[in-house]
Amino acid sequence: MRNPPAVHPVVLGGDAGAYSLARAFHESLGVRSTVVSVRPTPNVARSGIISNVVEPRLDEPDVMVELVRRVAASAQAPVMVVTCVDWYVRALAEHRERLADVAVVPYPPVGLLDEVMDKQRFSALCQELGVPHPRTEVRDGGQQVGNLDLRYPVIAKPGDNTAWHRVSFPGKSKVHLVRDRDELAALLRAAGDAGYRRPMIVQEYVPGDDAQMRIMTTYSDRAGTVRMAWGGRVLLEEHTPGTLGNPAAILTGRLPQVETDARRLVEHLGWTGFANFDVKIDPRTGEGVFFELNPRTGRSNHYLTASGLNPADFWMADHLQGEWPDAAEPLEVLYRIVPGFLLDRYVQDPAVRAGLRRARAVHPLKYGGDRSPRRDAWVRLAELNQVRKFAQFHPAPTADEANGRPGEPVPSGERGVA
Repeated sequence: MRNPPAVHPVVLGGDAGAYSLARAFHESLGVRSTVVSVRPTPNVARSGIISNVVEPRLDEPDVMVELVRRVAASAQAPVMVVTCVDWYVRALAEHRERLADVAVVPYPPVGLLDEVMDKQRFSALCQELGVPHPRTEVRDGGQQVGNLDLRYPVIAKPGDNTAWHRVSFPGKSKVHLVRDRDELAALLRAAGDAGYRRPMIVQEYVPGDDAQMRIMTTYSDRAGTVRMAWGGRVLLEEHTPGTLGNPAAILTGRLPQVETDARRLVEHLGWTGFANFDVKIDPRTGEGVFFELNPRTGRSNHYLTASGLNPADFWMADHLQGEWPDAAEPLEVLYRIVPGFLLDRYVQDPAVRAGLRRARAVHPLKYGGDRSPRRDAWVRLAELNQVRKFAQFHPAPTADEANGRPGEPVPSGERGVA
């Protein structure tokens, strides 16, 4: 007789991050996940490790709760609901009591989430703890620019990702690089007219290109003890408007200053679960400047699994099994969603190129335990399609940028984003 499954994962979202979480549970426990998306996506289509449920109204909390309860009613194991999407994290935390009898929701309480998802409050926290953070001012959508004590260009981004997700207007992006006062005024006006009247975070621009970005992820258990911290150097970011700022290639490794500051933040907060940090090395100081704390695993979470730090193992140990994985030294890997020859083009630093040759390359969608001819063909095409996207949205680096020195800012939303 086969042993019953240890868990039934329910993953909200349909992107590569959602697939990576389903893959993590399958690699660790051999279980299939239910992945719920608002529309069919090729990331999860034709997968042998996923049952895809399409629910166009998933963004409505009542619909989300009812769907999870329906899945749990027929599940043969405890249900755990996870996601890589901010607004689903908050909706799950806000409606935890409506799910507690049928599912594990491994996210912090709403009050703690709001403390970090509100970028204005996060800025104040960094200042309080002495964690490097860009100089910041706040304007609401629809508000006048007024007196802004920052030099242009500046970075402008929503302070409330959930509210930002609900509005649409021409030119909307995850993050905007704003060249002058008139451009900032136009952005605030467009956001307000679209219905976004929440804070817009306006920050000092930290110069430099993708190669100065870093990523760090921590896991804190339910007692607040940091069980894991691991990150890496971002070699390339995506630059298409819908995925702007997501890592396209990461070389994992130790980041002492970034790890120390990340631990300081989550320990001060009494954080629980995963926290994912966007950080950029300021070429003027050499410090890792923290932009935000994401209350979840990132879209690129497979870099953890490939490094030997499977997210499923941490969730299971903390919430269902009570036994923690061995604290082995993480592996250095090259996470990438782009062909290797694109890295040859964009990464010119000799020391980094040497690291690329040593590291094992991994791709979140290329999984030996989930193979089919049609899926394999789509994954190969998606990887090659990155060549077109980079040619369109990410011009070749200047000689200075290729060697890690700051170049001139490029048009809004294309380079140097937080």
